[in-house]
Amino acid sequence: MDDKVNYLLRLGDNALILSQQLSQLCGKGPALEEDMALTNVALDLLGQTRMWYEYAGELEGAGRDEDKLAFHRDAHAFKNCLLLEQPNGNYADTMVRQFFFDTWHYFLIRALCQSGDQRIAGIAEKSLKEITYHLRRSGDLIVRLGDGTAESHAKTQTAVNELWMYSGEVFNYDAVDHAMVAAGVAPVAEDLRQQWLEHVAEILAEATLAMPPADAWMQKGGKQGVHTEHLGYILAEMQFLQRAYPGAEW
Repeated sequence: MDDKVNYLLRLGDNALILSQQLSQLCGKGPALEEDMALTNVALDLLGQTRMWYEYAGELEGAGRDEDKLAFHRDAHAFKNCLLLEQPNGNYADTMVRQFFFDTWHYFLIRALCQSGDQRIAGIAEKSLKEITYHLRRSGDLIVRLGDGTAESHAKTQTAVNELWMYSGEVFNYDAVDHAMVAAGVAPVAEDLRQQWLEHVAEILAEATLAMPPADAWMQKGGKQGVHTEHLGYILAEMQFLQRAYPGAEW
């Protein structure tokens, strides 16, 4: 598969899987405002997914549109990072996962606004305002949870500790990533990682939470299609209608 198509699928898969995870929480938020906010973030990510998939499908030239890319690929063909398929868990788990992703996503998309590929730069520019809000919101909630009650602090610290091992995969560049950097399409990993670490450290400190070691061992494999068992359950729910009734339309 062409490196750029692969890169676009990774961007789309990340947004799609997190959108699906958040959509499962519709009607289950801890407060009405949060319930609406989670759903809005899910919809933002779904809109971004469609733009990445549309471009990937055009470049691939195999007749796969956004629906086929979302609903007719098996787990091994998905390229999302492992962090995003981790269970929703309690609200601290959900928000720590969101914050880790939002921080990377913001700095990546901001850099992609300067991409040498004008279509990618255009999608990034269109998405940046939404992603800026996502980051501000998740960071504020981490502070409120971490610097809140003893229970919320303990749950948030546990979530940080348990999800930390999944936070570094986005900076583990492979041949696809390096090809995009060489082509002037994507930013280098080192710049993104430094920006990510600085922002995460700032928010965790404000939240009175301990930050795990930056050089801790990290899980990897999602970008290459090697996933945890959780992705299979996510896809089973998300893809059921199109798998059972191919081509069905509302």
